[in-house]
This record gives sequence, C-alpha cells and structure tokens, in this order.
Amino acid sequence: MKKPYDFFLRFTKQQQKGVVALLVLMLVIQLGYYIYVSVLFTGDKFISQQEKEWLSHQAEIDRLRSLKSTKRDTIFPFNPNYISDYKAYVLGINLQQLKKLNEYRQSGAFVNSAQEFQNITGVHDTLFVKLSPYFRFPVKPISKQSVIGQDIVSVTSNKEEITIIDINKATREDLIKVYGIGDFYSKLIIERREQMGGYVSMEQMDDFSQIPQQAIILLKERFQVIEIPQTLKINVNNASLNQLSRFPYFDKELARAIITHRSMLGKFVKIEDLLKINGFPAQKEKIIALYLEF
Repeated sequence: MKKPYDFFLRFTKQQQKGVVALLVLMLVIQLGYYIYVSVLFTGDKFISQQEKEWLSHQAEIDRLRSLKSTKRDTIFPFNPNYISDYKAYVLGINLQQLKKLNEYRQSGAFVNSAQEFQNITGVHDTLFVKLSPYFRFPVKPISKQSVIGQDIVSVTSNKEEITIIDINKATREDLIKVYGIGDFYSKLIIERREQMGGYVSMEQMDDFSQIPQQAIILLKERFQVIEIPQTLKINVNNASLNQLSRFPYFDKELARAIITHRSMLGKFVKIEDLLKINGFPAQKEKIIALYLEF
C-alpha cells in the first residue's frame, strides 16, 4: 500500500528543498494577507505618533465644526458709582454714557438711586431694566467728594466709613483687614494678581472657590478695580501646552483642545473663535479676552 507522501520521496533532494521552500512561502503569504485584512477592517492602521495625537482629538474636532456656543450673561450686584471702563463694556454701557457718569462723579457728586443713574447716563430703558435690579447703594446717601482714577475712595454710610482701595494696589495688610481673609487667602489673591499682571474685574474674586462667600462679598465692598492694569497677555497662537495650562482660566484638557484646534483648523483671530471649543468658560469670555492676544 502506497503512503500519501511516497511521491515526495521520488524527488531529488534539490527538488524536495524547492517544494518545502514553496510551501513555506505560501504559508507566509497567507499569514501576511490575513494580518493585513484584519488590521484594515479593524481600522488599526499603522500611523505616525503625530497622526495618533491628532486622531485622539477627532471627536472634538468634528464637534467644534458644528457646535454653536451659548453665552450666558452673569451680573453680580455692584455700586454704579464705581464702574470701570471694563465693567461698562461688560454691562453694555457705551463710552458716551460712561463719560457722562464720570463727569458727574468728578464734580464731587454721587449717584444715589437707580433713576438718578438713568437720568445722568441716559441709558436706554431696556438696559436700565436689565441692570437696575443689581444696583447696590449705601443705606445713607453718599455726599463726600470722590474722583474716579484715584487709588483710594472714601464712602460714608450709616454704618461706617468704608475706604475703597484699588485691588491691584492692595497690600497684604489691606486684604487681611477684611473679615475672613487671613494670611493664606491674602497670599492667594496677591499671587494670582502677580501671575496675571493684575485684575480687570472684582468678579474675579469669585474664582477663588476656597474663600468663604461672605469674605468675597466683603472684598467686593472694600475693593474695586479703579484703573485697568496692563495685564500679562498670552498669545494663543504661539503659546505652548505648558503656558496655556498655567493660565488660571484654562486646564490641561482645554489647553490641548486649543492646540489641536489651531493645528488642524488654523490660527485664532478673535475671542469668538475660542468659544467654539468644548469646555471653554464662555461666561468669563470678556474677562479672559483682556489676557489674550492673537
């Protein structure tokens, strides 16, 4: 009885080696084809490290192409006697209206009611209705002269005389006089001020989530941004991941999204371009804009 492999023994040694080599080659080709097809259909292609980095943010890129940002207006109670240029811009008060208020204040007079504010500035009824619920005046009308632009302004109420200090020139000693602000919190406030080149709004005090809310309220009563400082600006089109991550309003995830956006879709031109990125703090848009350049 013939064995199945008897025919193989009829070949010379050279022929046997050729047959074995052919079988091995066929096996290698079949195995390579199987691996190629498996990789092709699972989508696990061989790509560069940079392509992997971009693709890891593909979902973010696809979404920001169709994302429509929603803005939220957040207004905190304030005394309209101390409206800075930035505050006026945020509230929608134009330069002419702010000029009228400043001229009135420079004459030594104070605004003591919401209606008086409208009469002096001439703001439209729509804006007046929006802002007036947030006006806060001392219980006793203010009569002592004060000039906007000074570092310190004295305000007299029926409780006590409050000395308004420019938050960007406040010392550690000034800050710890506020009940609830000790050495630790005063250090945080000053360090953040130095890191950013100064504060542009007292609303930035709300960024310190660890400071008690009552202490924040007292800070806003005793300090104001009387003069907008020369802030330290970050160029979002050139800044590194580390530089963007250190900016108090950006975390590392948002910094990565910013870099991915500018790598894939081009440079940013204005603050509105950043609003398209998921996770961007849109409610702080106007504050953040004063710390950025394009």
